[in-house]
Amino acid sequence: MGDQIMLGVLAIAIGVGIGFLLFVPFVAVSYRRRGRLSAGRLLLWLAALIYFWAIWTYTLLPLPDPDTIRCVGAITDPMSVVRDIRKAIAAPGRTITNPAILQLVFNVLLFVPLGFFVRVIGGRGILVALFIGFGLSLFIETTQLTGVWGLYPCAYRFFDVGDLMTNTTGAVLGSIAGLIVPRAYRGMTPAADAGMPRPVTRGRRALAMLCDALGFWFVSVGAGIGTQLFVGYVLHDRQTMAEGELAGFIGTATAAVLWLIVILATGQSVGDFAVQLRYGGSRIPQPLPRLLRWAGGIAGLSAIGLLGGFFDVVSSAAILVAAVMLFFTRDGRGLPGILSGQQLRDAREPRR
Repeated sequence: MGDQIMLGVLAIAIGVGIGFLLFVPFVAVSYRRRGRLSAGRLLLWLAALIYFWAIWTYTLLPLPDPDTIRCVGAITDPMSVVRDIRKAIAAPGRTITNPAILQLVFNVLLFVPLGFFVRVIGGRGILVALFIGFGLSLFIETTQLTGVWGLYPCAYRFFDVGDLMTNTTGAVLGSIAGLIVPRAYRGMTPAADAGMPRPVTRGRRALAMLCDALGFWFVSVGAGIGTQLFVGYVLHDRQTMAEGELAGFIGTATAAVLWLIVILATGQSVGDFAVQLRYGGSRIPQPLPRLLRWAGGIAGLSAIGLLGGFFDVVSSAAILVAAVMLFFTRDGRGLPGILSGQQLRDAREPRR
């Protein structure tokens, strides 16, 4: 039971981690295809990510020690499931707690979410769910049969035709269950009003700030890791690599410059682009308003900290103040709007 709990925690951790990596692109796609981001759809996709990793963790992990594995064969008789059920029914005691019955139910339930996601997220019906369920189950069973594709000298888990049948049945049942979701909320077909302007709310602006913060952090961390690897393994300077200050500086500088280029070129930050917002209406000639918009955002405020020392504190305090100003400025235009003298608008509105 402890191993099962740990595998569940691992699946959730990996799913949430990948969700963070994909969050900004997901928001951008949602605003372009659906016109907005709903909490329900966000949770649905997060659940799908966690489920995907749960499938692999529960069916393939934990990987055993090669010296302790016991080679097993394959169960290729499709009627073995029927015989197991008959034996469970005939055996004394409660049938519902019989290990064979529990295994069958678990195999069915394991693939029910797959069929549900195929219908609700993919917009596909029972036949597609059947083929995907069978294909995924076959891939898992084959992975077990081949000892994780040759990683082990033999199969340490049974290849079971019965599992193919029960898994596929679960996918079909999940597809049927997906019918409870209204058709308008299924699939990835663009909504009819996706291109229509929507009100600029503080919640939408907060989502843009979150996308900017996450995107900026991912870029800076990625550039910092690249710098660490270059310094340590190309320049062979392990001391500088261990200190990490150069990597932190280059990572933040890279992200700040990238944000500056994007804002100067488009007038939008990454977060603005994701949620379809833009600043406009300034009487100051370009590109100064865009430069000021960058200076009041996460990139410009983080760049202050590159000066080191006291400026690190100033940078952190300024970012905190900018976040608080979201709640005290009209439409949440915040510090970028105040510095640039611009107002927030929906990017889908005609330009004036």
